[in-house]
Amino acid sequence: MYFNTSKVAALLLIAAGLVLAQDPSKKEHSVAGARKPDSAPMPFLLPSETTVNGFLHQMFGHDPAVTWKILGIKPAEAENLAQVDVLLSSGQGQQATTLYVTSDQKHALVGDLIPFGSDPFEPVRSRLDTAANGVTRGPAKAPVAIVEFSDLQCPHCKQAQPTIEKLLNDEPHARFVFQQFPLPSHDWAMKAASYADCIGQANNPAFWKFIDGVYNAQSDITSANADEKLTGFADAAGAKGSEIAACAVKPETKTRVDTSLALGKSVGVTGTPTLFIAGRKIANVNGMPYEMLKSIVEFHAKEGK
Repeated sequence: MYFNTSKVAALLLIAAGLVLAQDPSKKEHSVAGARKPDSAPMPFLLPSETTVNGFLHQMFGHDPAVTWKILGIKPAEAENLAQVDVLLSSGQGQQATTLYVTSDQKHALVGDLIPFGSDPFEPVRSRLDTAANGVTRGPAKAPVAIVEFSDLQCPHCKQAQPTIEKLLNDEPHARFVFQQFPLPSHDWAMKAASYADCIGQANNPAFWKFIDGVYNAQSDITSANADEKLTGFADAAGAKGSEIAACAVKPETKTRVDTSLALGKSVGVTGTPTLFIAGRKIANVNGMPYEMLKSIVEFHAKEGK
């Protein structure tokens, strides 16, 4: 889920031009280049957690309402960049943010790496066409596929649903795939994803009714009453709630949800909701004008015919 406080957004933009402090006392992680030894550049150093925490402390330490958690430090897909994933939290919500740190650790870019080329979205499109196996709507051989990674506890996902529903009604020839992406910061999201997965395995129409029921009752669901509420929503959707509840705790169900999570991470999902239209990532669904969203779908539908 995303929060769009102007203060945090401004600070993140400022971060793109700031120098990362060096920490000579902390051993860094060495990463070799992917080329052959005779042509490979010298290994570059990933920033340590101490360095990243020092940077974030300098950026946000003045505001006690802002906290952070380092989610990962690894080589980026682009050569000679380190990828630092951070979860920022404040009283207004959470924001998953990625920093790309240069090999000399003197500069960082904030945001997403944008794919480039004559068909920049083809790698992700092919990956999703092959691996996205969530519950679907629309024709199987549609000219354009829309894949949503969503969290049933996420208020922004609930907010985006009318827009997505309108988009699907306006573009009946698009294929829509719903992928589970429960965020670790949500205490009943994984359980809801498991219930939804089980319903989707058994009853496609019931799945969409269940999703609507959960979104509409988000504020009434807690970690303590989640099983009771989710079982009731399964019954109301036309599935047998007791059977769905039993399925939700099976190891194979968790494996399917974890596989969906892994797929999302592999294509750059860091928050929910995230849409992919023919492989094109739309991270801020609620912030994009509807007509622009629709025009993107129409463009890629024409390209796909």
